[in-house]
Amino acid sequence: MDPEVTEKPLQQPGECWRFSVLYLCFYGFMAQIKPAESFITPYLLGPDKNFTREQVTNEITPVLSYSYMSVLVPVFLLTDYLCYKPVLILQSLSHVAIWLLLLFGTTVLQMQFMEFFYGITMAARVAYSSYIFTLVSPQSYQKVASYSRSSVLMGVFVSSVLGQLFVTLGDVPFCTLNYISLGFVTFAFTLTLFLKWPKRTMFFNRQALAANGVLRDGAGTTLVTSAKQLNEKQRAPRGWRWRETALVKMILELKNTVRSPRLKLWSLWWVFNSTGYYLVVYYVQILWDNIRPSRENKGVYNGGVDAAATLLGAIASFSAGHVTMQWSLWAELIIFVVTALQAGLLFLMNTTTNIWVCYVGFVLFRSSHQLLVPIAIFQIAASLSKELCALVFGINTFLATILKTIITLIIADKRGLGLHVNNQFYFYIGYFSLLATTYLGRGLYVFARHHQEKKARGPRKKEEEAACSVSEMDRAGGHAHTTCPKA
Repeated sequence: MDPEVTEKPLQQPGECWRFSVLYLCFYGFMAQIKPAESFITPYLLGPDKNFTREQVTNEITPVLSYSYMSVLVPVFLLTDYLCYKPVLILQSLSHVAIWLLLLFGTTVLQMQFMEFFYGITMAARVAYSSYIFTLVSPQSYQKVASYSRSSVLMGVFVSSVLGQLFVTLGDVPFCTLNYISLGFVTFAFTLTLFLKWPKRTMFFNRQALAANGVLRDGAGTTLVTSAKQLNEKQRAPRGWRWRETALVKMILELKNTVRSPRLKLWSLWWVFNSTGYYLVVYYVQILWDNIRPSRENKGVYNGGVDAAATLLGAIASFSAGHVTMQWSLWAELIIFVVTALQAGLLFLMNTTTNIWVCYVGFVLFRSSHQLLVPIAIFQIAASLSKELCALVFGINTFLATILKTIITLIIADKRGLGLHVNNQFYFYIGYFSLLATTYLGRGLYVFARHHQEKKARGPRKKEEEAACSVSEMDRAGGHAHTTCPKA
């Protein structure tokens, strides 16, 4: 008979964990300091590179969607398997490659490679967002996640403000601004070299604790609780070991939760709305340049717009965390209102000839999306474990990326329709209008069904009250019936 094994609680990592979290947040801040990022499209269209608007719209920018889709799954899996740090180093090296190509590249092919590396940096964001969870115990997850997210938002805001100040007040050329950005991303790369190597991960790597015969996966979940079970696991046929991996177990467990209406609603919102949102973000600089062509750095306020959108988006996200309502009843209608507003803002942006109206429309469009993001995260995560939550968001992001790539190939790529940027935005207007109509129909259906159920409960309640009265009369006559519903 095997001796009873006591499971040790997950210990907080070493005493330097606070410094590790602070260092990671500092890296997250510095990795976002790229003052030229808001001005890449004017730079490509300007005299420094002199690409045509058709080349940027239909040949260069579409590569970003293709690159992101092709590397998203490999990067997601390698992030955990390689223990995060190598992927963060890859992300920083890709940032360096982006600005080297921007500075010294002269052909469309070289700019397409630039977009390819941009896709890698976007896919590698998962490494930063999940790395911080390996540094602390589960009790600190919520706190450190807010720290890491805040540092990134602050970095984006400061970067956008710096870029706008350089351009507007300093009259710094776009080319010089790219050299400044290259210096910052190179510094961020050196920071990654000193990041701490995590000792545990979420999906692939497991730690065997020989002292008590307990085998835990990367999330700290007990998998084997005795030496006998451990030996049985070790003697299992190799051909079946893939079924024992934490990732496969979570996928099988996820099959039992996908039937949740709340999970399906907000996952579909994440897939379809984020697809349209990111397509607008990718092409909005081209729309701005179409309204006010920028052959030099004067009169270009892209950095200020990005800073305002980031700040207002952060405020909207924070405010959404304090919204309380009956989401099972009102969710579809709230999503309808926001999506219809986005469609209206896109129509305003695409038809106006005033660049400032287009700027304001984009700020409101971006912040309205950010308003629903934390609500979607909460609604999806409410009934899932942390590991399943990460898996669901990974699947949702991948599906959105596939849809985004298909749309890009059809309407933007020169091998497809190769539409002008204004015609592309008309497609986005129709896309968000269709989503809004669908949400409205679904919301009205949920609302009507709720009132029907409420109406049907009325007679049932009267019958229960009548049965309660009969029961009280029987009790008064000496019969002990207790059919009255509890208050």
